[in-house]
Amino acid sequence: MSGSKIAVVGGAHVDRRGRISGATRPGASNPGAWFEEAGGGGFNAARALALLGHDVTMVSVAGGDSGAALVEAAAARTGVTLSGFTFLDRQTPSYTAVLEADGNLVIALADMALYDLMTPRRLKVNWLRETLSGADLILCDANLPAETIRMLAEDAAARSIPIAAIGISPAKVVRLAPSLPLLHFVFMNEAEAKTLAGPEAGAAGWTDRMRILGLNGGAITRGMNPAVAWNGSERAELAPPPVDVIGDVTGAGDAFAAGAIDAWLTGGGISDMIRQATALARLTVLSPLAVAENINRDSLSQALALVPPPEMLNGSGSNQGKDR
Repeated sequence: MSGSKIAVVGGAHVDRRGRISGATRPGASNPGAWFEEAGGGGFNAARALALLGHDVTMVSVAGGDSGAALVEAAAARTGVTLSGFTFLDRQTPSYTAVLEADGNLVIALADMALYDLMTPRRLKVNWLRETLSGADLILCDANLPAETIRMLAEDAAARSIPIAAIGISPAKVVRLAPSLPLLHFVFMNEAEAKTLAGPEAGAAGWTDRMRILGLNGGAITRGMNPAVAWNGSERAELAPPPVDVIGDVTGAGDAFAAGAIDAWLTGGGISDMIRQATALARLTVLSPLAVAENINRDSLSQALALVPPPEMLNGSGSNQGKDR
């Protein structure tokens, strides 16, 4: 398969994770260990897509510190072309999380103020305009300011280039709201979906509410509960296969987005997208890294064999049986 040209604009930063080795004791000192790697919603998805054979350019911001070097090394290892804007007097953004022994999140701190400097006027730089205009697909994330996301979406629409987005967090997903009618697909988790659609909508009503907000296609991951995906009038639900031992849940949602985008770019429908997304997320959950080192076409095929067909639903949520 020849890869597509993908431009990713968004988060590429330092990801620090502390893992508690025993039972979590809130308000007390907990024994454990720290681990540091490159991360960021957009960057995690970019690296997974590059490992699957796509030509990926990552556009972000960085400081003049060791964090920038960490991101550069991660891009080089996975074949991502790294471009962007460097502010030598600033620190590269970072995300610091504390995880329980089973890999679930306890609390996190995001030091992301540098992304606010990714303003709309930076999209007018010639090299960036050329990168975006030559892409088969643009992926952004909600680390960017809302007005920058809006300009990206408007420019993509003017060039007839599909654009997708990653919600990042409940606090940041609202930045996507003004651009929902222009975005082809948005990837979010349950908490982010509740923020956009309202908690009163419930899982059954999320897709209808998202359509009312102007979003024609998207996916909502729900941990080990069934993920929901829709595109136009098509809707699918798929419960991920059980995982015996969780390596780390960090990056699973970003891998889900990468798997869906890969299927989308190769002509797959919503059924193919949610199955492949689930398979790639599974590979990531089994790994201690935010981007599993073993991602390739063969490992994806093996993981896909463990994922059942989704339940296909009509626009009102009625069951149409398993998709074949």
